[in-house]
Amino acid sequence: MTQPVQTRTLKTRARLLEAAREVISETSHGALRVEEVVRRAGVAKGTFFAHFKDKDALMDRLIGERMDLLLSDLEACPPPQSTADLVRDLGPFVAFMRSERYVFDVILRYSGAAAREEIGPIAATFERFILLLAPKLAAAPFRKDADPAMLAEGVQAFIFNALGLSFCALHSDDPLDGRLEAYFDLWLLPPGGATA
Repeated sequence: MTQPVQTRTLKTRARLLEAAREVISETSHGALRVEEVVRRAGVAKGTFFAHFKDKDALMDRLIGERMDLLLSDLEACPPPQSTADLVRDLGPFVAFMRSERYVFDVILRYSGAAAREEIGPIAATFERFILLLAPKLAAAPFRKDADPAMLAEGVQAFIFNALGLSFCALHSDDPLDGRLEAYFDLWLLPPGGATA
């Protein structure tokens, strides 16, 4: 008796994902090769492409999953009491995005849903970031004259600007935490540093 196609398909996809995770743990996201994933999963290369359009589509799934786990950790943090606290709480999330140039490039490419029929895992984390950070910012001793969701969007934008600069030869040696804290001070604190 054969298994239903759907169950077999789910198991094959799970094997591909697990094989990819193993390869990444031994090398890096950028060094992952489809050939190695299919070899470890014990499937044909065509089977890989039946599940994922290309390597980047696989990375959308894997990187998005990792970002989502890191957002769960962030969600468990209490509201920050300073911009330094916010930088610290965001640290693991930002560090993952900075872990490899390839990871950052994939995140940028898959960050929006433009020209896509569905929103993928990475794009979904962008919305989740805003939804979980906005109430934390509202409860924190930051400016009260702006919508917390808009403040969260600004934090997200500053993270990407700081990360982009960290991969730039002119700014690669600048401390990322210091840059983020300076951005957040300007964005989240009213003039004079006191909450409004």
